[in-house]
Amino acid sequence: MVRGNLLDEPVDAIVNAANGSLAHGGGVAGIIARAAGPELQAESDHLVRERGPFPAGSAVVTTAGKLPFKGVIHAVGPRQGEGDEEAKLVRALTSAFARAKEKGWTSVSFPAVSSGIFAVPLDVCARAYLKAARASKLSTVRLCLRDQPVIEAVLQELSRSKRTG
Repeated sequence: MVRGNLLDEPVDAIVNAANGSLAHGGGVAGIIARAAGPELQAESDHLVRERGPFPAGSAVVTTAGKLPFKGVIHAVGPRQGEGDEEAKLVRALTSAFARAKEKGWTSVSFPAVSSGIFAVPLDVCARAYLKAARASKLSTVRLCLRDQPVIEAVLQELSRSKRTG
């Protein structure tokens, strides 16, 4: 876990906290899309036209545009109230890491997926982040955070998981 700017991460690819329509207007998705340039949103729109909206728990790769990464992996996290949020979030991140592996990428960094406007409780998110990262087959998986409440939730989950083994 690192505190920082996802766009400055020293990795092959970054994960975007995406919605199923791959509409990258606000939050982390908006920041990534603006920095990448219009190519990222154009490719996202094309994917949705071809395949339809992506369900929670899925992940898809697009270009990184102007960003210094090999690609951006869009993990579609759940919204609070959908049901089975923790399992869907683990699936979304596990899918994102699998897409990286398929591309031959060895390092990724991911933000706090589903904890913002999707309102999944931070303790649920923290458990899901750690489960997915620990199960990853990649050599480097970085959880890049900026907001103190999310950082505290992850630290608390790390501490709890160390106590319970």
